Amino acid sequence: MKKTFIIFSSVLLLTACGSSGDKKSEKTDTTTSTTTTVSPSAEKALELIGQSDCTTCHKLDKNATTGMAIGPAYSDVAARYAPAADTTIDRLVKKVISGGSGVWGTAPMTAHPGLKEDDVKTIVTYILTLKK
Repeated sequence: MKKTFIIFSSVLLLTACGSSGDKKSEKTDTTTSTTTTVSPSAEKALELIGQSDCTTCHKLDKNATTGMAIGPAYSDVAARYAPAADTTIDRLVKKVISGGSGVWGTAPMTAHPGLKEDDVKTIVTYILTLKK
């Protein structure tokens, strides 16, 4: 779990620092000396997550958090919804944009009307790949 979180954090950091625009990019995690190939769509999703406020309430994995997360971990979302039909992805995209509550407890999810639908679809599709 820690290794996954470290790799995710490293990818986020490297993504935030810029991209060379390659179709594939290899990231080396200096902590574990492993190389991880990140697909362009995953890299884009991680970039969008980093630019948004998603990580304020959500973490990659509930076991890797260093405190309480308000919303479900991305891995829990993936476990509940993946593999997802296009209609499920569209419903989740609308939920991220419009907000809501009651699915994961009583804490409401903040609406994100300023996010583009295509960007949210990229994020949701990536998160659903995180099923364990």
